Amino acid sequence: MRLNLVLIGPPGSGKGTQAIRLAERYKIPHISTGDILRAAVRAGSALGQKVSATMASGGLVSDELITDLVRERLAAADAHTGFILDGYPRTVVQAEALGEMLAGAPMLAILIAVESEEIVRRLGLRRVCGSCGITQSVSGPRPEPVEGPASGHAEGEAHIDPCPYCGGPLITRQDDNPETVRHRLATYAAFAEPVINYYTGRGVLARIDGLKQPTAVTVDLVAQIDAFARSGMSG
Repeated sequence: MRLNLVLIGPPGSGKGTQAIRLAERYKIPHISTGDILRAAVRAGSALGQKVSATMASGGLVSDELITDLVRERLAAADAHTGFILDGYPRTVVQAEALGEMLAGAPMLAILIAVESEEIVRRLGLRRVCGSCGITQSVSGPRPEPVEGPASGHAEGEAHIDPCPYCGGPLITRQDDNPETVRHRLATYAAFAEPVINYYTGRGVLARIDGLKQPTAVTVDLVAQIDAFARSGMSG
């Protein structure tokens, strides 16, 4: 059984965690755009050299180049039984290109839907340990910033109770500032909405309530995927 999946969701929706769980369950690779770019650069292939040059110059990777990289990745042996794409397609042009790659093979796009203000709340509770680097969530209110040399952290960073894994300070990342998160969500929506509409119009989009607990979200995802498989994976 070949299982072709596209996961869509805003930053902070838990998409990455769910993709890892699904990859383990269905024994298919979780392929993220970031992974593809890094692997291409490491490999030093012709495409990888183009990516490296583009990134070094501060340019954005074009639809054509990222599509060529995805095509190359999906041709790898581990993707012959299917894949979970995370971060691609980001545009309708990319979605159309993916359809051409699949040459009519069925696929399912799944949107993990979470309201923007819930994402802001979630990421406001996210911390990274300044010592071991493990990212985790806290249940308490957002702390006041701790500044200056005595804190051991840059101005504007915050810390709360020690990391439960190593005892290091838990720090609020700059990217998790509410204003920054709202800007990231607006950027995501500008790219994602046309792709969501594209797959909705083709009847291959499923929506999952991302407000549930992660385990419940996994259960809902599995139910959608298994129903898709039982139907003969026809879109």
